[in-house]
Amino acid sequence: MFDITTFSASPFLASTVAVAIAEVGDKTQLLSLLLVARFRNKWAIIGGILLATLLNHGLSSWGGIWLGENMDSWLSGRVADYILAGSFALMALWVLIPDKEDDDDDNFAKYGAFIATTLLFFIAEVGDKTQIATVILAAEFQSFFWVTAGTTLGMLIANAPVVIWGQWLMDRLPLDLARRLTAVVFLSLAAYTLFSS
Repeated sequence: MFDITTFSASPFLASTVAVAIAEVGDKTQLLSLLLVARFRNKWAIIGGILLATLLNHGLSSWGGIWLGENMDSWLSGRVADYILAGSFALMALWVLIPDKEDDDDDNFAKYGAFIATTLLFFIAEVGDKTQIATVILAAEFQSFFWVTAGTTLGMLIANAPVVIWGQWLMDRLPLDLARRLTAVVFLSLAAYTLFSS
């Protein structure tokens, strides 16, 4: 039987599931499709996604841990819990809003599949839902390694199949269902934050 407390208490599992589901229909999946159309080397694209995510989410986790450590010194512990829970609840609402495709820069194509993917994915993740989610997850769990590993795996779970199977897969994914499931995950994390203290 599924136990929500085990899920919510595991930084790796919570981070992986939250990001993998949140990524369905995200602009980075659209970017994956564009990169596959432009470049034929699928493994270089997946490698670029991996490196960009490790860099971006690693920095985000580090910032989240710093924020979580210092939030208690600025605020009483219960107020910090309310802020974190509120952040998870806001993420639940935000993921219900579909992403719009950003224009990609043709200048990146001259660098080849790996470098273009790394640069474009890193830029696309700046200020994205999954980057903000990574900050919040790291602030909650205070685990650089497990949050970064989980969010990176979540990105790969969501984007590698798009790179490999492309448009065929995107046409069959129920995007609205994925957004609703992601909202449930973040609401569960908000509830866990409020009631575990």
